[in-house]
Amino acid sequence: MTIKLLKFRTVMTAIALLCFCSGPLAAQTSGLRDEDELLRLLADSDPANAAHVDRQLQALWEKTGSPSMDMLMKRGRDAMDVENYRTAIEHLSALTDHAPDFAEGWRLRASAFFEVGRYGPAIADLEIALALNPRNYNTILDLGTILELFGDEKRAYAAYERAQAIHPHHKGISKAMERLKPRVAGQAL
Repeated sequence: MTIKLLKFRTVMTAIALLCFCSGPLAAQTSGLRDEDELLRLLADSDPANAAHVDRQLQALWEKTGSPSMDMLMKRGRDAMDVENYRTAIEHLSALTDHAPDFAEGWRLRASAFFEVGRYGPAIADLEIALALNPRNYNTILDLGTILELFGDEKRAYAAYERAQAIHPHHKGISKAMERLKPRVAGQAL
């Protein structure tokens, strides 16, 4: 009986020690995954560090919280990777139907709609994505791209400026702004 009690105490001590030691580590790790902190780091970082923070933000924004929603998102992305946009729209529509509060699902479906020339549904999905996550610079960039395509260069440039304020080192945003700046702000003489 004393051997069983000794084993029980040893196991309980090990569990208590594990919980005690992992508590601060879990708090530290969750602090690194906080969206507000990551966005502050992104705005203040140099280009090399910005890429690392960008990956962390993307990982955070891509968390569905559900294995079945992860599967739908993966199938949608896989279809987009092979340029099968109609299949991607089907999978991503299922994702947005089952996870309507998941902003990245709306953004991805908007991208698929854009690729097949369905700009109205793309804009509608981007509006929902921005309502759910107004600080997603990729969504803002996507909206600017559509506005630019429609010839609304001033609003496109304003969207790019908004995205750049969040992610100052995003290459796609910088290129878009460089392309539009002479047409929107004029050229120096």
